[in-house]
Amino acid sequence: MKYAQWLKRDPVRNCFLLPNEIFLLGLSPGALAVYSYLLCCENRQTYQCWPSYKTIGNAVRMSANTVRKYVCELEERQLISTESTTVTTKAGLKRNGNLLYTIRPIQLALDQFYEQQLAQMDAAAERHRAATALALRSEKCNSA
Repeated sequence: MKYAQWLKRDPVRNCFLLPNEIFLLGLSPGALAVYSYLLCCENRQTYQCWPSYKTIGNAVRMSANTVRKYVCELEERQLISTESTTVTTKAGLKRNGNLLYTIRPIQLALDQFYEQQLAQMDAAAERHRAATALALRSEKCNSA
């Protein structure tokens, strides 16, 4: 059996970095897969890419509608932003093109996530205070 040499990988060309903080955000597995694919496709200078829902779906084994759902989730979490594009056909007609995805800095998404968590904790603390005050009031009314 002949020894086959493996090609050396160019770290800049054949891989992409996925920030560790992405796992703190509680993304669904599908959203994580779509985000990973978008990172794989992005232009490293402009942080943009424009694959179609169908292309993303073929890569991550999902339907276009499912991909659309996860893209909306990523937009809500401020991990990406999207813009509509237009394409001019040979006949001169304007048609809708693919979405232009811009990968946003992970820190913005983390800041939003932490603010949401703090707001939830504040709301829970306020509910607890109100329940405690209501319980004290009902005890006073029952004892009188």
